[in-house]
Parts: sequence; structure tokens; C-alpha cells
Amino acid sequence: MKRIFLILMGMFYLFSCSNKQEGAEQSQEENANESSTEEASIVELDSQQINRIQLSLVQAKEELIEPVYRVNGVIDVPPQNLVSISMPMGGYLKRTKLLPGMHVNKGEVIATMEDAAYIELQQEYLMAKAKLVMLQKEYDRQQLLNESKASSDKVFQQAKEAYENAKITQKAFEEKLKLIGIVPEKLTSENMSRSVPVYAPIDGFVSKVLVNVGKYVNPTDILFELVNPEDIHLSLNIFEKDMEHVYMGMKVMAYTNSHPNKRYPCEVILIGKDIGSDRSINVHCHFESYDKLLVPGTYMNAELLGKSKKGIILPSRAIIQTGANHYVFVSRGEGKFEKIEVKTGFVNGDKVEVIPMQESQEFLGFQVVDKGAYTLWMKLNNAAEED
Repeated sequence: MKRIFLILMGMFYLFSCSNKQEGAEQSQEENANESSTEEASIVELDSQQINRIQLSLVQAKEELIEPVYRVNGVIDVPPQNLVSISMPMGGYLKRTKLLPGMHVNKGEVIATMEDAAYIELQQEYLMAKAKLVMLQKEYDRQQLLNESKASSDKVFQQAKEAYENAKITQKAFEEKLKLIGIVPEKLTSENMSRSVPVYAPIDGFVSKVLVNVGKYVNPTDILFELVNPEDIHLSLNIFEKDMEHVYMGMKVMAYTNSHPNKRYPCEVILIGKDIGSDRSINVHCHFESYDKLLVPGTYMNAELLGKSKKGIILPSRAIIQTGANHYVFVSRGEGKFEKIEVKTGFVNGDKVEVIPMQESQEFLGFQVVDKGAYTLWMKLNNAAEED
């Protein structure tokens, strides 16, 4: 029995020693990993290596920066500035010179329509006009006779009714003529025509030509669309997260994909209140000057220029991006460069605002690697892989 007890005590002692040794090894490994992690943020170079990679430094200092928010949208026009032209009586298009982009003046003849119905309308108007003259004379005659009691009241009332009906008929034909562009006062039996002109109702540009010569159009068909450029605007989609930076009067520079170097200055004139299903809000901008190439529906890119603010500004090539993380290398002297994680803020061209992730990592006033940052990043990663 005593022998069995000694054997068990020996096994317990060996097991305890083994656990202590494993704990010590694990502790040493963790310490090594921590040391490796700390060392993985430092890159050391000698003077020859610095010269070979042509490394350059820039001082991290506060500057004024004008934030730029890049969005997109389309050319839009309010309903009152987009005019659709049709022919109320229908007819055949005899001729037109319109092409998209052409400028037209208010009152200018932009097309000529032709149809037999126009002749019939003119005929009915002239006949109604002539009949009205006759019935007016009869009315005047019956009025005199009635006053002298030479005619009964019934006959006078009949003459008056016929005269009033003729006035209504003539007025109806007169308004129909005006509707198709014929001036009733100038119409006579000698100048009746099967063709009628179509006039431009506004000064503006031709947006669409939807018919061709010889085509018959119904009263509901649209012939042309004209745009009044005085109120054409740019409709932008701004995501909800950026709305706090948008304000009335904000300056905007817009451009198309086909001509990115041609910029159109705009200004924010209206900020929508409804958030769309894609979490965006509609913002309307007014162009400083109109270009006839900017037709409704044209896709546009835009840069919203925010209010100037102070921030730590670095060149974009000094910032290393890996996924959603951003890093810079700060010089710590004697060829040592420390990798520091930062957040990026406003962007303007090749200038980027950088914000330290922690107050303890303040690098304002220090030298930051500009050219050669990616080389340091690769060297740091290679060293970590070798370890």
C-alpha cells in the first residue's frame, strides 16, 4: 500500500512540473508575440537605403482646406420651363426646320401643318360671320318695329334669339381658329388656306423633335419640346451622411463624362426634405450660365465645395490604404519610421485631411514619409512574414 502511494505522489509531481513548464513556454511565446507586434510598427533604414529608395519627408502641419464632395445627378427643368407643342386639330406636318439644340424666339414660325379640316373651319367661320351680320340687321329692324308697336314682342324675341345664337357660333369658330394659329380678324374669303403655321410660345432651345415631314399627327401627339434655359438646373443625389455639409448657396462645379475638363459653375438653390429608398436627398443647383449642350436628362458629375476648415493635411501618396484602414509613417529620427493608423477626412485633389486614431499618436509637427511610404510598407510586411 505504501508503495502505491509513493508511485501516485511521483506521478503528481511530474504532472505539476510539466504544467509549469508549458505555462512558462506559453508566457514566453506571448511575450515574444507582443514584442513582435510592437516591432512590426517600426521600420529601420540606414542612410544608403534611404538614398536608394529616394525617400522624402513632409511636415505634418495644419492648413486651410476646402472640402470637396463628389456626387452625380442629371440636368432637369421645372415643368413651367419645359413646353410640349402639339396641334389641337391634328394634321399633316408640311415642313419644319427644327433640330435638337436649335434656338427659337417667341412668336417664330417653327413648323407648318396642312389638313382639309383647316379649310372647313375657316369656311364655317366666314359663313357664321356673314350670317351674324344679316341677323344683326334683322334684330335692329325688329327692335325699331317693336318700339313703335308695329311688331309683336314674340317676333322681336325670335329675332333677338337668332342674333344671340349667331354671336355664340361665330365666337366659337373664332376661338377654334386662334387655337390653330389663325388670326380671325385677318381672315377673308381671298386668303383662306389649307396650311397653318405653328408658332414658338417661348424663347428657348429645341429639346426634342418627335415628328417628320409628311407624318399625320393626332391632337394628342407631341410635335416638339422646347426648353426655357432661364431656369434649367442640375438635380443631384446627396446621401444622407453628407447632408450635414450641404447648405443653401453652396458652390458646385459640374461636368460631363464626355468633357470632364469643361466645368460648369453652379449654386445650390433648393434642398429636398424627402429621403429616398437609397437614403439620398435631392438637391437642386442653378447654372451660372446656360450651355445648349446641357439638355434635360444629361448625366452629370459634380463637386460640392464645402466651407474651408483647418486640419492636418498630407499628400495622398503619404497615406497607405489597406481595405478600410489607413496608415502613415512618422519619422522618429536615426532612420526609424513608425507606422501609425489614421482616419481620413476631407479630400481636395491630392491633399487629404488625416486625423490620429488616438491622442497618444499625435504627429502634428513631425516629419511624415511622403515619397517612399509604400516601400516602407512592403519592407515592414516582408519583415513580419520572415519572423
